[in-house]
Amino acid sequence: MRPAFLPVFALTALLLGGATALAEPSYKTPVSFEEADRRAGEILARMTMAEKLQYVSGTNFMYLKGFPRLGIPELYMSDATMGLHLRKNYNPQLEQSTAFPAPIALAATWNPGLAYNYARSIGEECRAGGIAVLLGPGMNIYRVSQGGRNFEYFGEDPFLVSRLIERYVMGVLDTGTIPTLKHFLANNSDFHRRTSNSVVDERTLHEIYLPAFKAGIDAGAMSVMTSYNQLNGEWTGQSHYVLTDLLRGELGYKWLVMTDWWSVWDAEKIIKSGQDLEMPGDKYIRADGDRLLQAGKVAPADIDRMARDLLRTCIAMGLFDRPVADKYYLGKFAEHEQVALQTAREGIVLLRNNGVLPLAKGGTDKILVTGLFVDNLPRGGGAADVDGYNVTTLHQALSATYGDRLEFVPDPTDEQLKSAPAVLVSTGTFDSEGWDRPFALPDTEEKRVTRAVSLNPRTVVIVNSGGGVRLTGWNDRAAAVIYGWYPGQAGNRALAEILAGEINPSGKLPISIEREFADSPAAGYLPAGETLYTGWDGDNDMSHRIIDNVYKEGVFVGYRWYEAKKIAPLYAFGHGLSYTTFAYKNLAVSPDTVFDGGRITVAFKLTNTGKAAGAETVQVYVHPMNAPLPRPDKELKGFTKVTLQPGETKDVIVRLTPKDLAYWDVATHAWKSEPGDYELRVGSASDQILLTGKVTLH
Repeated sequence: MRPAFLPVFALTALLLGGATALAEPSYKTPVSFEEADRRAGEILARMTMAEKLQYVSGTNFMYLKGFPRLGIPELYMSDATMGLHLRKNYNPQLEQSTAFPAPIALAATWNPGLAYNYARSIGEECRAGGIAVLLGPGMNIYRVSQGGRNFEYFGEDPFLVSRLIERYVMGVLDTGTIPTLKHFLANNSDFHRRTSNSVVDERTLHEIYLPAFKAGIDAGAMSVMTSYNQLNGEWTGQSHYVLTDLLRGELGYKWLVMTDWWSVWDAEKIIKSGQDLEMPGDKYIRADGDRLLQAGKVAPADIDRMARDLLRTCIAMGLFDRPVADKYYLGKFAEHEQVALQTAREGIVLLRNNGVLPLAKGGTDKILVTGLFVDNLPRGGGAADVDGYNVTTLHQALSATYGDRLEFVPDPTDEQLKSAPAVLVSTGTFDSEGWDRPFALPDTEEKRVTRAVSLNPRTVVIVNSGGGVRLTGWNDRAAAVIYGWYPGQAGNRALAEILAGEINPSGKLPISIEREFADSPAAGYLPAGETLYTGWDGDNDMSHRIIDNVYKEGVFVGYRWYEAKKIAPLYAFGHGLSYTTFAYKNLAVSPDTVFDGGRITVAFKLTNTGKAAGAETVQVYVHPMNAPLPRPDKELKGFTKVTLQPGETKDVIVRLTPKDLAYWDVATHAWKSEPGDYELRVGSASDQILLTGKVTLH
């Protein structure tokens, strides 16, 4: 029998599709905030101070402590980005979890409805495994292409990230699982992340790094995890400004806040900051809380606030009133695998194609296959690592598609490469939390790809990575370049379908891929004398000096930077090719003058002018024509994904509001929509603007 937990957002998430932010921001919890607060107060009155101090400190590494005499259950939390990270030493435990494509691949789908299905699937696996709190989604903005955790996040643009995050949050909530927004705030590199100080100005925080968190909170997120880094000189997990002023004050957040594991250092600051839960709970509050109370440095009311926030959150989600685990969801795994497959189909990006693709199944010409990930699944490391099940390797997927036409050669000779009618080369990187990796491919991989494209002009390069890598040395000589990200357990099936033309690629880059790392806004973020490292020693080295990582580019991140500096990236934000072509015509903007509180309609016709069915993600950017301060040349403020049959035309409508024209005004500490003229630019990528119109704001 289907559980009674009602998916209140399911239909909305699937119908809205892309361009519009949420109109109704609050998730309706099973128990109202007021009732949950009342019940939390009753339990709190029965707790001893020793119990309260234990409660606001995690237990057994991944658990919220339970107190049977008070009716407080022990609750399990699980890491997540590419699915559930199963810790085999915990029982009871799921025997398997679905390995989904990495979130950055989900972002490349530009499909909020799919983000809902992806997240709902993960939430259902949480219910199957008795997991009360999902430690995801991550939403730190892609600022440093070398960042070790980029694969866990959703790209460089705050508008795109926000639209995907709000649907992700809805999907998890609709299963009765608590999603956790992380990592708050400005954790955009994993290079010595515990001793890194992100120096970010007020405007940049509000325009670039806070919007996705605001979107997740407005969608109903009930948990937030703070980050490892400092923000403007103080560790975020114990910063009153970060937690009380920004998160609870400006963003209006009212639920649970937890630290990342071993990311705080001062019990007094933790307690007074607005933090609720120290994880994993074996350090500061448990050890020093009673002394601080006895010395009068913290008050009993401070501990009560923390415990009450935690109690209220769990009660509101119904976690005190029903079992977390539900065996019904064990029967949903086949559906989840289909969601993973569809995510890969829509998230794989065709960057370049000189006509060599698709490679039809019915041919007889041989295809030579070689490279890094032919027989092992590319995936990210750390807490995001997911084993998956029913894993399909590239070797298996291609064999099922092309059969005897394939020649798998680990180390082909020059003659083998030259004589092959087509060559598929697999390359990429291993990315992980805890460290950053070079923008350049490893030397062996760079040589492998360069050699293949030099010897055979019909070489297709398949890149699997968690973010952008340097393609510049060989890109122009490749017949085709496909970005497959970390594809999940079924992703290679999707890749084979795209190679064979059974699926028309529709992925669009959620990042810019620069020609050289020196071109990027984060160039020079490594201090003089410092070098990249791998492994956990550098991450855990608290003796390392504090590094001031100054976000000197301000709001000019990603495509905003490249356009302002007039530096052409190798591949622009929003870029992605198809096996068909699309024509944009007849743009109409109405009204041509809008007042505060009004609405702007951007309408045009989109036609599939090719011979194959396909999906196009249309993008709407705003350009302020007379900005009173430096602003990006244009900013994404709307998008939608449209599927068309050959020759079919559809009317496309994207709606904006005056808020979409606004910037953060540091004088008033608020959003400001400046009266004046704004050009609205419609295109297929940030560097492919095909229609322009104008609106005047009064």
